[in-house]
Amino acid sequence: MSSNLLKQFYQRMFRHYGPLNWWPGETPFEVMVGAILTQNTAWANVEKAITNLKKANVLNLRKLLRLSDVEMARLIRPAGYFRVKTKRLKNFLKFLDAECGGDIAKLKKQSLEILRQKLLAVNGVGPETADSILLYALEKPIFVVDAYTRRILHRHHLCKKEASYETLQKLFMTRLKPDMSHYNEYHAQLVNIGKDFCRTKPKCEKCPLNGLNW
Repeated sequence: MSSNLLKQFYQRMFRHYGPLNWWPGETPFEVMVGAILTQNTAWANVEKAITNLKKANVLNLRKLLRLSDVEMARLIRPAGYFRVKTKRLKNFLKFLDAECGGDIAKLKKQSLEILRQKLLAVNGVGPETADSILLYALEKPIFVVDAYTRRILHRHHLCKKEASYETLQKLFMTRLKPDMSHYNEYHAQLVNIGKDFCRTKPKCEKCPLNGLNW
């Protein structure tokens, strides 16, 4: 796939949606929590869980760490898999506390490569979650790959269905300049194409990417 093709993808999507200002979150910490909770669920469910945490006035590192597993599970229940996510969120919170005492600015000073290795070592944090935290909360130039990205590329015959996360990520990062803002916006555009058009039952005829010459 050429850089020009990726540019065409982006231009078509951006003309359709305009700037999307993703990821929704009032603070980097909120974005991090959201990245854990959004695993295997729709964002609308995560929003309900985040709202619960805010209403309970516990959406900060210290208060979340003090919550019992039962109480945390109750608050994040709308995000689904709440018992599993309670463990994963607590694992991440302990990492954040040990690594920087919750000081996000201090965490940002570390290099992308080192931070990614540390995040992937946290039980329950996979590549997509780690990269979402790196890009959206820590403002590091790394491209996030998700199920929508894979589906879109595969349906346009740009990757094999079984292509690895690393292969798909490299496909973008070797053809786009390492720019955090552009990676952010590009991924957001793909997510919306996936939700609105490239569904399990696709709406190809109405999709902004329909008709591109490969």
